[in-house]
Amino acid sequence: MLPVMAAACASVQAAAQELEKHVIAVPGFANFAEIDPRDNSVWINNENRVEHWSVEGKLGQIVMGKPCGAMVIVGSDLWAADCKDGTLNRIDTGSLKITASVATGLASPGEFNVAVGAGSLWVPSDGKGAISRVDPDTLKVIATIPVDPDTWYLVFGYGSLWAASSTHNSLQRIDPQTNRVVHKTIMGREPGFLAAGEGGVWVQEQGDGTVARIDPASGEVNGRVKIGEKLKWGEITAGGGKIWLRTTEDQMFVVIDPKTLAIRTRIGEEIGSGALRYVDAGLWTTEHDVDTMTWWPHPEKIGN
Repeated sequence: MLPVMAAACASVQAAAQELEKHVIAVPGFANFAEIDPRDNSVWINNENRVEHWSVEGKLGQIVMGKPCGAMVIVGSDLWAADCKDGTLNRIDTGSLKITASVATGLASPGEFNVAVGAGSLWVPSDGKGAISRVDPDTLKVIATIPVDPDTWYLVFGYGSLWAASSTHNSLQRIDPQTNRVVHKTIMGREPGFLAAGEGGVWVQEQGDGTVARIDPASGEVNGRVKIGEKLKWGEITAGGGKIWLRTTEDQMFVVIDPKTLAIRTRIGEEIGSGALRYVDAGLWTTEHDVDTMTWWPHPEKIGN
């Protein structure tokens, strides 16, 4: 059995240093975020709308039935799911208009994400166990992949789609060449959001309070770090030589060393759930329980 690195072993307390940050008041329920790499602005879903923000304030919005799940940007298009209609919507980020809608169905009422890779969009589309592969050019569902029930969480990386089922405690690797599950790994309790990068695929084991590192070659767990009692909700991303974990309990977010699995730092007070996204210029976090969103520039200084 692989050892689990305990939080105490890292000898890290909540970060005391004053980090530069820009906190923005966001009324409503600022939830999942996607950074626009062209200008480091951010798109969020918020109640019945998708909103566009920068550090200077709100730039615009698109009204939808019930925007839900984590979104992705491809070129100048933002792809966002609508839980009211069970659709995947293409939003033109310039005109702020919905230019297409694909009826995929959605597996979860809100906790899931749209992934992009191998020239396609991937959507968890049926709670009984299915992922829809969407061609962004033809707007057609070109494949439906059978998976474990309650597979909600996706990430594309290392040439594969990785998909986690919270109720079956499984991580499934899907080959985009065959549209089939080619490997399955049994995870800890309630695996949730995923990230790919910095040498691994990273899985929140929400019921165990751990983050697992998956070897992208073998598909098997090759390390774990204990964060807290549990890791319900929140989100995880990889970049800049670090793993960034948004938490609900104990602190705002955690920075993990991807090689040693040491906790480099714990940032902020416990303020409830939210999301986070990384680019080299900074980190966006949402804090919907306190009606704020935060831009953290200079991520290279965080956790060093």
